[in-house]
Amino acid sequence: MPTVLVVRHGRTAANTSGVLAGWTPGVGLDDHGRAQVEALSDRLGTLPVRAVMTSPLQRCRETAAALAQAWPGVRVAQDERLGECRYGAWTGRALTDLAAEPMWRVVQDQPSAARFPDGEDFPGEGIADMAARAVAAIRETDALVEAEHGADALWVAVSHGDVIKAILADAAGTHLDQFQRITVSPASLSAVRYTPRRPFVLTVNGTGHDLSGLVAPPPVPADGTPDGGAPAGSGDAAVGGGV
Repeated sequence: MPTVLVVRHGRTAANTSGVLAGWTPGVGLDDHGRAQVEALSDRLGTLPVRAVMTSPLQRCRETAAALAQAWPGVRVAQDERLGECRYGAWTGRALTDLAAEPMWRVVQDQPSAARFPDGEDFPGEGIADMAARAVAAIRETDALVEAEHGADALWVAVSHGDVIKAILADAAGTHLDQFQRITVSPASLSAVRYTPRRPFVLTVNGTGHDLSGLVAPPPVPADGTPDGGAPAGSGDAAVGGGV
């Protein structure tokens, strides 16, 4: 099955100031964020990426455009379902202030039950609703990438911290109420391979390591079973430490 490389956008001024940016327009990468993305591009540039999908928000579009320079001919497409959670009336407020709100504890301890209140300028959204649309976007795009580029294809999805945490929680079979246990740093890389039986989480919050293992392995022997592993293409996990 294809492998999706899930990238969080690089750092922004909102990240450093502790403000919940949400869908606020005009929030782009700061100088450090651009440097982070440049370093990530150097790491990813040797991989045979076939497609790039991004949130429509500026910080993600800037990240995706910088990464895509490494793959001439690869088009960057947008999917609103990969956009940030809609924080509604919380948008633009300081996290230190929001921590005093009664709903803060719900967001932290039972996020599946949290819905951000509508504001005058921005609609609210439930975290569970955000998770559902983001996972649907990833799985649907993954199927399209496989149909167009084959089962060994790599593709990139650029999104936001909470959105990526929800995607990874789903891939790991973890209840959404546990997604706050996952850390997703700016310009970090996580990777998931979906199969007919289950997803496999290959890496989480990577910020500097060898990525060659994300390329599809060579063809398996004629009997269809890699050394120490499960039958090729079965979606079964290796047992007993098999590769």
